[in-house]
Amino acid sequence: MPAEPFIPEHITVHLGAPDDKTAKNVTVSFPEYVKIVASGELSPNWPLNAIRANIYAIVSYALNRIYTDFYRSKGYNFDITGSAQHDHAFNPNQTIYEPVSMLADELFNDYAVRQGSITPLFTTYCDGINVKCKGLSQWETVSLAQDGFVPYEILTYYFGDNINLVKNAPVKPNILIFPGTPLTTGAEGNDVKTIQIMLNRISSVYTDIPKIYPVDAAFSNETESAVRAFQKIFALPPKGIVDKATWYKINYIYNDIRKFALLNLKAISHSPASIQFLKEIKFGDSGEQVRFLQQMLSIIAAYYDDVSAPEITGDYNQDTADSVMSFQNVYGLPQTGVVDSRTWNDIYRAYAGIVNNPKTTPYKGISIVLYPGTVLSEGTTNEYVRKIQEYLTFIHRTYSNIPTATTTGYFGPITRSSVSAFQKQFGLPQTGSVGSDTWYAIAEKYADLKYGVFKQPGQYPGYVIK
Repeated sequence: MPAEPFIPEHITVHLGAPDDKTAKNVTVSFPEYVKIVASGELSPNWPLNAIRANIYAIVSYALNRIYTDFYRSKGYNFDITGSAQHDHAFNPNQTIYEPVSMLADELFNDYAVRQGSITPLFTTYCDGINVKCKGLSQWETVSLAQDGFVPYEILTYYFGDNINLVKNAPVKPNILIFPGTPLTTGAEGNDVKTIQIMLNRISSVYTDIPKIYPVDAAFSNETESAVRAFQKIFALPPKGIVDKATWYKINYIYNDIRKFALLNLKAISHSPASIQFLKEIKFGDSGEQVRFLQQMLSIIAAYYDDVSAPEITGDYNQDTADSVMSFQNVYGLPQTGVVDSRTWNDIYRAYAGIVNNPKTTPYKGISIVLYPGTVLSEGTTNEYVRKIQEYLTFIHRTYSNIPTATTTGYFGPITRSSVSAFQKQFGLPQTGSVGSDTWYAIAEKYADLKYGVFKQPGQYPGYVIK
């Protein structure tokens, strides 16, 4: 049985016909894609219900392309084209209109399905004036909305009565689903704590956002002020309320920030020998050199939209080859997917230029210890155990259900209990031992709390932060 669809964090668009090898790929966040397409095709002066119905159609169509692997199953390295003859017209330089932007933030994870199916509906449409089609007629939706049709009725007018709207679908990876009820002053609970932690981490980069103290799961006046400041920065109505649009925008910005931070932490974990070009690297190769290549490309992709990010596996697979070719395209190199000395040196120079530039790496100074390369388990004694105990004890100050782990350097039952509680809290396999995934999850949560909540060491009353 196929998995339930989810909203991708990003979508890769080919700026031309599918077989146009001269056209570039661009990767943008999914909400940004919806805003660009809708702003290019719709008038901001249309009735809001007409705009909503069209956004449902844009989202459903794009998700259908992604969910069915329409292009990727044919060997293409993109999700959808930006060609109006094949999909939606997409211009990366399109002006985004405020009414369209607000509605896209509200509706980007809502889509239509045929009753009895989980596949997003292939909602074909056209403008209805210059081009006629069997699907939705964009200009006609204006008349329908003026006649009192709501968005669902507009969709059923074109696609039949046997459709449903899926609301608030999950966004992956690492985007938490909106709780359903806006968070406002007086609200309490884990959702409020989550927003407080995220805003504090975001405020380490966007310093106009005030810190929230304490992080106590209570939506205080300080929390409202931080939310309002965030909304002003990111062009959302500054109401001080975490509605659906604000929830997802906070999640997106937070994940971008933590992605850069975690990539920096992981990417510098390599031996000096791996920096040197040793031999040509190609499909089917594996090892430390491949892993470091993938790490460098992941860093570069975070700053260059036209470079795709590979998974960091140590295996040179098709995903890595696609990433290499996207880099070669940007740098004017032959798009072979093979890493020769010229490609390697250009990748390393691009990587080094990012990680050695303090303007692009605001997290470089975070004193997080890298994973030691060996699993820590009960009976282990070393300084890495002491460090993980220190991190867990600090995390306990915010997450009281995670026990403290006395910083002895010995991995005993108490430390195992603390590790297991952390793994349970954050959805990791409850092994009670610390492998690379658990190490970086603990280290990153520690960074969230220490370097998000505290602008400077020692700022938290009553605590001494080393």
